[in-house]
Amino acid sequence: MSINAIRFLLNNDVVSIENIDPNMTVLQYLREERFNSGTKEGCSSGDCGACTVVMAELAKDKQTLNYKAINACISFVGSLHAKQLITVEHLKQGAKLHHVQQTMVDHHGSQCGFCTPGFVMSSFALHQHNNTPNRVEVLEALAGNLCRCTGYRSIIDAALVPNESTANDSFAQHYQQTVKQLNDFKTLPSAELSNNVHRYFAPKSSAELAKKLLDNPQAILVAGATDLALTVTQNLATIDDLVYLGDVAELHRLDNNADEFVIGSAVPYSEFTPMLANEYHELGEMIERIGSKQIRNNGTLGGNIGNASPIGDMPPALIALGATMTLQRGDSERKIALEDFFIAYKKTVLNEAEFIKNIYIPKAKAGQLLKVYKISKRIDDDISAVLAAFFIELNDNVVTNIRIAFGGMAGIPMRAKHCEAALLNKTFNKASITAAQQALTQDFQPMSDVRASDKYRMKVGQNLIEKCYLELQSKNIETRVVNYA
Repeated sequence: MSINAIRFLLNNDVVSIENIDPNMTVLQYLREERFNSGTKEGCSSGDCGACTVVMAELAKDKQTLNYKAINACISFVGSLHAKQLITVEHLKQGAKLHHVQQTMVDHHGSQCGFCTPGFVMSSFALHQHNNTPNRVEVLEALAGNLCRCTGYRSIIDAALVPNESTANDSFAQHYQQTVKQLNDFKTLPSAELSNNVHRYFAPKSSAELAKKLLDNPQAILVAGATDLALTVTQNLATIDDLVYLGDVAELHRLDNNADEFVIGSAVPYSEFTPMLANEYHELGEMIERIGSKQIRNNGTLGGNIGNASPIGDMPPALIALGATMTLQRGDSERKIALEDFFIAYKKTVLNEAEFIKNIYIPKAKAGQLLKVYKISKRIDDDISAVLAAFFIELNDNVVTNIRIAFGGMAGIPMRAKHCEAALLNKTFNKASITAAQQALTQDFQPMSDVRASDKYRMKVGQNLIEKCYLELQSKNIETRVVNYA
């Protein structure tokens, strides 16, 4: 059973949408259907933050709201179902500006004003979680917002001002009413949306999802849409059948077991990162460089893997860790090693109507370490030229276990098995590192593109092997840019 509509709160008003193209983005809906022009269009790719809005959704306890900043330009309108969408027009109460707006005025944080609504909404989301943020938290929250004229100091200073009136704004006053309304939405059947040409469906269970895919094997799966939406906004494509994964309960599994983590394929980065970062610090640092806060609030682990990009950031690290996955088709499930998922450029082992259900990530045993290196042209919100992951175990300075994986060095993310063989059961010294660097040329023949040449990629890959060695041999040598804030 399903309803041919999506229902959500726009600020504090109940909205029901029917007969609309599911290829429409939230940004288009706000500007073209609601005439709310405070939310701006800048890049249409989730890079500039001018389109930032805030989404409130129920937490797992069904009594708490989770406020998160998202990019309206690359979020499909169907994803609004059973959520609250908050825009810059509705922050003020009467003639009184909201705290995050007033502090922008007080600190002269706006000149041309085009980017200002996006900054305001990112700051609003931050203050809903923490009304006394520190500088690091502010910088992370604003990293996905670009300003061309003001300069960031005044904007950062505005966001740093403690918000003592959080409990008194209109959203706090309507909090319990919002929780009740969203819970009411959750009791509705699975949502559908169609303009009689293009269709959107949001199943609520893996069984419902599996049946939908068997009936419509050509349907396109969408979770965070942080990459898929670009085919619509940048390539001007249209998608006939969209199946949304964000409402499938089983795909939101998040377990911290004794020996492994289990992450559902539709869990956003912002939810699983703290858990992984506690076990693998460098993996947590790398994830913070995947897109912006807005991207990580929507983007999912299953999407990053399923996209099968050779420069996807998570697969090399997961391959090095020996991660596995559950795939489901109909009533059948199978479990595979993540490194076996990729066949060729943008090709995977997924069969027709099959989908990624869960990802299993082993925890480190005593003496095992994960080293992760992302090489990109800027520190934040950038695509990798090369990403290297080393999972290594040393006993008396002898390499007793090692897995090395690279992204950006081939048509798929993959292990460097010749390089591993040059190090396994060898003394971890300069001679073995030199041999491993030479062996890397047997593992990869990189390509040249706009991000890097083949020679650069190989040289960087070889240098990262040495960098890993230097960091493990000399704990006191600082080799990374860490105080970039």
